[in-house]
Amino acid sequence: MFERSDKPRLFALPSGADFPRLLVEGLLERAGAMPPEALARTTLYVNTRRMQRRVREVFDDFGARLLPRLRLVTDIGSDPLSGLPAPVPSLRRRLELAQLVRGLVERESDFAPGTAVFDLADSLADLMDEMHGEGVPPEALDRPSLAENHAAHWERSLKFIRIVARYFDADAAPDAQARQRRVIEALAARWLTSPPEDPVIVAGSTGSRGATALFLRAVAALPQGAVVLPGYDFDMPDAIWNSLDAGPSPAEDHPQYRFQRLVRDLGLSHGDVARWTGHEPPSPPRNRLLSLAFRPAPVTDQWMSEGPRLTGIAEATEGLTLIEAQDPRSEAVAIALALREAAETGARAALISPDRLLTRRVAAALDRWGVLPDDSAGQPLALSPPGRFLRHVAALAGRRVTMEALLTLLKHPLTATGSGERGPHLRFTRELELHLRRHGPAFPDHAALSAWAASRPEDGRAEWAEWLGRTLHGVEAAGEAPLADWVEAHLMRAEALAAGPGGTAEASGLWREAAGAEAFRVMSELRREAEHGGPYTPAGYGDLLASLLGAASARQAEIPHPTVAIWGTLEARVQGAELVILGGLNEGVWPEAPPPDPWLSRQMRQKAGLLLPERRIGLSAHDFEQAACAPRVILSRAVRDAEAQTVASRWLNRLTNLLDGLGANGGPEALEAMKDRGKHWLSLAAALETPTAEVPAAPRPAPRPPAAARPRELPVTEISRLIRDPYAVYAKRILRLRQLDPIRPEPDARERGTALHRIVEDFVRGHPDAETPEAARARLMAITDHVLSEEIPWPAARRLWRTRIEKIASAFVRTEAARLARGRPELLEDPGAVVLPEIGFTLTARPDRIDVLEDGRVHIYDYKSGKPPSEKQQRLFEKQLLLEAAMAERGGFKALGPSEVEGATYIRLGGEGEEEPVDVGQDTLNQAWEGLIRLIARYLSKEQGYTSRRAVANTRHEGDYDHLARCGEWETNTPPEPEDVG
Repeated sequence: MFERSDKPRLFALPSGADFPRLLVEGLLERAGAMPPEALARTTLYVNTRRMQRRVREVFDDFGARLLPRLRLVTDIGSDPLSGLPAPVPSLRRRLELAQLVRGLVERESDFAPGTAVFDLADSLADLMDEMHGEGVPPEALDRPSLAENHAAHWERSLKFIRIVARYFDADAAPDAQARQRRVIEALAARWLTSPPEDPVIVAGSTGSRGATALFLRAVAALPQGAVVLPGYDFDMPDAIWNSLDAGPSPAEDHPQYRFQRLVRDLGLSHGDVARWTGHEPPSPPRNRLLSLAFRPAPVTDQWMSEGPRLTGIAEATEGLTLIEAQDPRSEAVAIALALREAAETGARAALISPDRLLTRRVAAALDRWGVLPDDSAGQPLALSPPGRFLRHVAALAGRRVTMEALLTLLKHPLTATGSGERGPHLRFTRELELHLRRHGPAFPDHAALSAWAASRPEDGRAEWAEWLGRTLHGVEAAGEAPLADWVEAHLMRAEALAAGPGGTAEASGLWREAAGAEAFRVMSELRREAEHGGPYTPAGYGDLLASLLGAASARQAEIPHPTVAIWGTLEARVQGAELVILGGLNEGVWPEAPPPDPWLSRQMRQKAGLLLPERRIGLSAHDFEQAACAPRVILSRAVRDAEAQTVASRWLNRLTNLLDGLGANGGPEALEAMKDRGKHWLSLAAALETPTAEVPAAPRPAPRPPAAARPRELPVTEISRLIRDPYAVYAKRILRLRQLDPIRPEPDARERGTALHRIVEDFVRGHPDAETPEAARARLMAITDHVLSEEIPWPAARRLWRTRIEKIASAFVRTEAARLARGRPELLEDPGAVVLPEIGFTLTARPDRIDVLEDGRVHIYDYKSGKPPSEKQQRLFEKQLLLEAAMAERGGFKALGPSEVEGATYIRLGGEGEEEPVDVGQDTLNQAWEGLIRLIARYLSKEQGYTSRRAVANTRHEGDYDHLARCGEWETNTPPEPEDVG
């Protein structure tokens, strides 16, 4: 197939070329005069499985024939005939390393604080893989110069890395990377003495890793061996090529650096790399433009000398479009519109971006038109239904089950899917949610579920509650346990929840479809290797599971659109598309920010011979250069993200700066034309997002229901609301709407007030005769502990509120003794009512406390957990005590009869325990009562509307019914618009 040569054989294809198609064409051209079986004797190594599939598809386009042996470079290490032991599973090695790392973190608490143990183990495993791949032994880390002049942190990390040196011993079971390198080294040594007679070709690999570069060199040196490089810059001058590794700092961030190093190691020159085929790239002028734009930093001054000689600028940029959107949403919509047009015209189009958030936004925008792109990365397993379900179940361990966590699991689409009938489960879940929201408890347990089910056991809810309580039994158990125990308990609980009452895990949807099968694979591997994991806490197991699920992905089950795709940068090297969109071209995305290395600094890596961060940047630059040379390209970025202004990608900056400086060549005009084409897509995106008809803002409501529908009875606590926010009374009392209690109950003001009121009520009811202050204080604190333990399930709130009572206990006991010396408590939370016959209205009340004094008069008390209202607030808004006093004088409380009111007092259950007396003079009470009659009479008239937020105490306060009133579409100074309703 190849002519005999003493030199190693290197071929390449330029950037922008359809690599798989031209690879096959070149193979067929060389095998044209040979017998058919010659091609079958050829071994073709490619770099990815997707490339393997694409090469097969291209061969199919050329008709039936014998195909070469298609193999993956990454599969060389799995050769069972190499005589080496099987590689240690990656998860097992990471679990073993996690145990070592855990010991380090326990001894050195300040080593990488805030990093999960398994994440540290992952990074250490990656470092070991890199050392194996690059052929760097642990001894290289023992050089005295490696840690000199470095912080103590790096010295500690070096000491720890030396602990794992045993994994590099010759008799140690090899990792996958170690086995890969050993097999390649053995293969290269065997080929030196006994080279294969049949052709061996490696295509599509850049040789960025040490073991792969070793394999490329070995193949290139074979008599019938060849390497076909992707995205090779044939336009780079020899002087620039030779400067890439000159000086103390090689240009590793240059897209051609890996090729230059491979060519140099093979003893070749830039001109010795031959073209695989005679095909030109889609736009040769653009290849030359990008080659100049990517000049290494030390020689970018050549823009001044080479730029004026650059020709074909208009042709080079004719297929380029630059989108500079104002925000990520606009960018995503503009990209989606371009992909939609490609789908309509039948053009093969692809979005390439490392930004997965951007690709998900684009996919969501395409869903508007029913276009499902072929996403090469699939869906992260952690975000798939099985992944979310498994994470929710794992999160239960080691803590009390909250209402939110329980309902999240019960409503998950995979829960109770094993019986074939999910209707009862959904009904019971809905009823349980309403019960828990309204009555609690905040942490439902088996007893609470059984009590709820006992109200209606005849409809099957008792069996359902028993299944749920049994499944969740024991989740609160905390502490360390072997990883194998956590895995078994987790899987048992997950499968039981997925099965449902009377169902089976096999019949459920947990392990079905692509995501379920991948989740089953991950969990099966974890179960198989768990014995190597050591002890884990519940939180540690949750972190481990999240890491494993986050590293896996599941392909979408639906059939994607045949011509619209979303690719990662690796897939972009091996695909051909008419339209390529490079999205998210900002620093931190293109190139991606290098991950932090907790083990070695950059200088230490360089001294040890390991990969530098610039190597990753150079790979990203190569991906950009290849994709940007496609027939039609859209370069896209958002000028601003959710936090701040963004910085354009360094490569986009290079391109735009170069064009802007080529004034004599028409560069600025070409750049402006690129931006104009981008503005076209941005204008379409803006038009798509702009409503066709303007929706007017809602007016400030003041509904006027019929007089017959208006409430004829209100408690005194609602009078303040009727004054401040009449619309809330309308919604609650007329529309009969009640806000659902939160699914995540918190120790708020209402909970605090209820608990404090009960504490005081129990204290007053159980007051013995001749109690000393010390005994009264001790009894008050005992009641506090009892009530808080029953009413408040949050330990922090219990401690905080107990401290609040303890602070005022002495003052409260002292003032309570004074109150008891004047009279006796007659009413505690007892209801009362007064009818207003002149307007046909009933006022009700349930005062906290009314004491009957020795002279027969009464004194009314109201407990406040917050600050009592001021005198002005009492006169205008907060009329509760005044109206209760007026009711007492009118015989509103049967146990008292008509009684003269001696006084009224607010008692604060907080602060310093201060008391605030209320003026209950006859004139004041008469004015309050007459004002009440006028107020109620007005609202019983059909002409009066219930205005929203008429006089709220705090404009920042959000009412229960503000969303119903469309608050926010109008201001508090907007006049209300009365409207007849009903």
